Amino acid sequence: MLPNVYGFSWTPVHLIFLTIFFSVATIVVGTVLLAAWRARRDLHAGRATAIQWHSAFEDLPARDRACRHEFTGEFAHRSCDRGFDCRECTQHAALTLRSRPQPGSSDEEIRGLSYPEGRMYHRGHTWVQPEPDGTVLIGPDELARRMFGRLRLVELPAPGSTVEVNGTAWTIRQRNDEFRVPCPVDGEIVERGGPDSGFYLRVRPTGDQAKRFVHLLRGAEVAPWVTRELERMQMLISPDDTLPSLADGGVLVDDVPAMFPEADWPAVWGEMLLEP
Repeated sequence: MLPNVYGFSWTPVHLIFLTIFFSVATIVVGTVLLAAWRARRDLHAGRATAIQWHSAFEDLPARDRACRHEFTGEFAHRSCDRGFDCRECTQHAALTLRSRPQPGSSDEEIRGLSYPEGRMYHRGHTWVQPEPDGTVLIGPDELARRMFGRLRLVELPAPGSTVEVNGTAWTIRQRNDEFRVPCPVDGEIVERGGPDSGFYLRVRPTGDQAKRFVHLLRGAEVAPWVTRELERMQMLISPDDTLPSLADGGVLVDDVPAMFPEADWPAVWGEMLLEP
């Protein structure tokens, strides 16, 4: 009999119940402690950003995770399972050796939008332009610029700070909401610009030199991707059966939110910047 518990006596049923109870409790506690240890380990190893990004990537709809090789017609349908990071994708490496991306449009315009051939593009709508001194300039691509229209506030990280691929490059505050723009490269910030400077960040890339830009779109991949993104934005602006016309005289207007003020722009911006 247990102390001060009258009428209780040990029986085989009680022993089995308590054994199961304490076994389950031990497993739960052990799992929590192991998860905490792994989280602490990953944080110290600098993998927190990658884990956060891959978790968000898995929440994206399948249509928004199209592989870059689908853009060039190598696959009819193929979803990316690498978080748009081709640097460790063996299939991308094999396909690239077999058929390298061809140059893009010579006039550097896609559906009336400027996408210079000398730049590379991240799926989160930023461009990367290598400079002779080994640094790269980074800024928002033309679709992102028109998609946000008149910006209220852009917060850029300070020179000397580091950025990671798919981590935060800068944040945009618009309509009382904050939006994270994913970074296209790993590196250290050496200079910051802004909306009126022609670039937002100058970064000195770090990591394996041969793989620094492998994950970025270029050449013939860019035009089909931009076309899809225009269609995706059009669907997000008008989720019902009535699709708006995004163009004014055949060219996308400079300030799309001003043209469609009734749209749920915080939701549109979040999805276009790959924030599910």
